[in-house]
Amino acid sequence: MLWTLDAPSTLFIDLEAGDLAVEGWAGDTIRPRTWQECRDFAAYIGGPNPALRENQPYSQAHYDHVCSQFGDAAALEKYETIFVDSITVAARLCFQWCTGQPEALSDKTGKPDTRGAYGLLGREMIGWLTHLQHTRGKNVWFVGILDEKTDDFNRRIYMPQIDGSKTGLELPGIVDQVVTMAEIKGDDGKPYRAFVCQTLNSWGFPAGDRSGRLAMIEEPHLGRLMDKIRQPLTKTASERLEFCRPQPTDADTPAQAV
Repeated sequence: MLWTLDAPSTLFIDLEAGDLAVEGWAGDTIRPRTWQECRDFAAYIGGPNPALRENQPYSQAHYDHVCSQFGDAAALEKYETIFVDSITVAARLCFQWCTGQPEALSDKTGKPDTRGAYGLLGREMIGWLTHLQHTRGKNVWFVGILDEKTDDFNRRIYMPQIDGSKTGLELPGIVDQVVTMAEIKGDDGKPYRAFVCQTLNSWGFPAGDRSGRLAMIEEPHLGRLMDKIRQPLTKTASERLEFCRPQPTDADTPAQAV
């Protein structure tokens, strides 16, 4: 997907270190190795949050500190898109950091407290994602691996591969677009790759479109997808919110008693 973006205006945050797929890509790349570095880059890119205290991450004090390390944030103005690969690895780095914090230790015994570590993981990840999502004037894409699981009723469900449950459950409420790149079979039986973009889809993939501009299936090209999202709306708000109950078929009509 990185190849479908404009390289000069894209900043690639490479957490996966999987460079073979993007070998030769001409854009700028940064490679955080620790959770503290992930938080520092988020503060640098997203700017300060005036609602936070000085001792909190992403505060004005944190922003001033990272600017003193990385230089003037005006250097980021040339970037239109921030591409983060991947949220799966970010959660692993975060959990490793969380296990060493006081919240992950029992107050009575001093032994590791798994529940405390996962609770801190959820708060840290949501704070990180929310701060990056609030970056004004830029497109921010988070890439993640999708796991296929089976629920208690033996139904297939798809969940983002993220340590802990809080981040995966709250992520769709943070971002504007949820897109699944999947392999789909056409009418001729031949598979092809596509973006699934709408919540009500027959495959059960995670998807959601707040722009109201995307079809159920879109070409797997992020550049053209963003161009379509920025197009003027063709439907009014009342038309987009209209509810029509499906008409019953003969098979749905109950048989009449004779």
